[in-house]
Amino acid sequence: MTDSVAQTRVATRAAYPHFLTIPTRWMDNDIYGHVNNVVYYSYFDTVINEYLIREGGLDIHDGGVIGVCAESACQYKAAFAFPENVEAGLRVAHLGNRAVRYEIGLFQAGREEAAATGSFVHVFVERATMEAVPIPDGLRAALARLQMPV
Repeated sequence: MTDSVAQTRVATRAAYPHFLTIPTRWMDNDIYGHVNNVVYYSYFDTVINEYLIREGGLDIHDGGVIGVCAESACQYKAAFAFPENVEAGLRVAHLGNRAVRYEIGLFQAGREEAAATGSFVHVFVERATMEAVPIPDGLRAALARLQMPV
């Protein structure tokens, strides 16, 4: 089963253990009157990093270890438009030694099915050298809480 098929099958709110509400902004809309596709990736970054900072203790300013994006993808099913809130769901699909693969669902208020689904891979690196390192214990524990049974 491909990742896209797997996400389509489980793209309901119950599949995501963490949610963050993100308001759309006037500048998010494009000439066609809906949120531009590139903005969806900023929603992915926002829900992921908000969780890592609050729950895992990630220090984005001075921490020795940071996460860098190695891969991301998005499947669009319905459009968002300003002014609307995006309810971003987050789960961990795979937790490795140095990398994690997240799955994200973006939901419209009151809707059970995702308007967009996506994936995002973080590789954790030493900030000074950009060399891959094991995921720090605090982050690993936080990420483990987002793993969903298969």
